[in-house]
Amino acid sequence: MPEAYGLYVVMTNPVVGYERCAEAAVAEGVRYVQLRMKNAPRTEVLDTAHAVRAVTVGSGTRFIVNDDVSVAMEVDADGVHLGRSDMPLDEARALWDTPGKIFGLSTHSEEQQREAYALRPDYIGIGPIHATPTKVIPDPVIGYERMERMVATCPLEYVCIGGITLGNLDNLLKRGVENICSVRPIMQSDSPRDVIRTFMDRCRSHPAG
Repeated sequence: MPEAYGLYVVMTNPVVGYERCAEAAVAEGVRYVQLRMKNAPRTEVLDTAHAVRAVTVGSGTRFIVNDDVSVAMEVDADGVHLGRSDMPLDEARALWDTPGKIFGLSTHSEEQQREAYALRPDYIGIGPIHATPTKVIPDPVIGYERMERMVATCPLEYVCIGGITLGNLDNLLKRGVENICSVRPIMQSDSPRDVIRTFMDRCRSHPAG
């Protein structure tokens, strides 16, 4: 059965800085924290990844690097998340064959979701649920009905992503969603730990389905 853990934090330009944001996630027991620094110089990404890894190491929070398998390997992250235009999952696994590493894969449709089953990622992203400005070239929005079907038929661990806020969170939870990713509400907050705690409390208190 897919694991339910509530909140998955993706860090993109947090106003408090990456280390402090990662510290907030660890302090609140977030299962996954992902570093996503699109278009940043690799040296900057690598330096930040080292700093975040120092925060998460030894904790229950799994550190995931977005897109770049080589950065994930260099900092000994817990895993990597791959988009549709990144290195194919089988190649990433062959390159980084350390036991226990986590490989996530984005899916934006039922067809991509079915294709993912054969690739055996450790988890998949489902979305975007709503329109979001966090990507220069956004993926097509799937909406609630398709999301609900994808979640209901998914045998893998999953996380729903895309424009999720505290204002629309209940709309997902009442449709059976157990794992969600929120970006802007946390990244734009001067008190990310408070926002993280609120998301996690809401996920825990809402009966799935």
